[in-house]
Amino acid sequence: MRSDFQHLLVRQEEGFVILTMNRPEVLNAFNDLMLEELTEATEAAARDASIRCVVINGAGRAFGAGQDLHGFATVHASGEPIKVSEHLTKYHRLIRLFQEMPKPVIAAVHGVAAGISCNLALACDMRIAADNARFVEAFARIGLVPDGGGAFFLPRLVGLGKALEMVLLADEISGSEAERIGLVNKCVPADDFDAFILTLAQRLAQGPTRAYGLIKELMYRSLDSDLQTSLQLEGEMQDVAMGTVDHRESVRAFLEKRPANYTGR
Repeated sequence: MRSDFQHLLVRQEEGFVILTMNRPEVLNAFNDLMLEELTEATEAAARDASIRCVVINGAGRAFGAGQDLHGFATVHASGEPIKVSEHLTKYHRLIRLFQEMPKPVIAAVHGVAAGISCNLALACDMRIAADNARFVEAFARIGLVPDGGGAFFLPRLVGLGKALEMVLLADEISGSEAERIGLVNKCVPADDFDAFILTLAQRLAQGPTRAYGLIKELMYRSLDSDLQTSLQLEGEMQDVAMGTVDHRESVRAFLEKRPANYTGR
């Protein structure tokens, strides 16, 4: 994977990669180039069999402040109509990558995660927050609707009533409150945050990666399926999982009373 990006840092460890959005002077607000670079690196991570877990985080004091609005202000001043739906397709591509990648994706959130940066975190498989994290669905503050999949992911994580409260009032949610309502998986002290993320990424990178991919597909497709469809899909996925190298290794390890040595195949 290339690492010579302008607004993205790439740190590749054994079995996993950390992709760090790197515009700290504007709290990692998205411009077109950073979005393109994050998408390119995510696509490369998805293809690379040696990468078995992906971590997304932000440089400096924040995870991300959402969309950089300077570009929109310029267009507004020109009087030209804005077809923002075309711009959003670039974010939608990244969201689908997070969801469809056959390996775990972790959002490591410290500081503010606002607007579309917040919703990209919601699209990841797991969210870990530092206790200084602040989540805000900021769209109503600028007269917009949630984008970046927020209207899809948010009510599925916290329920419709709480989701509407977060979007309509656009109030900040602390890391500890985010854990309480189910917006994040865990909130950890800021001093322990980096070590916790590394330990979690290592654990997932050493797991049965092929099964993780099947689990993701089963869980996400079952969200919008009826019971019979989900049960049929479960059988199909289990047939595939039974044929993996990691499954056979786990059975041998169980019988031999030793830890399994997963290779991700």
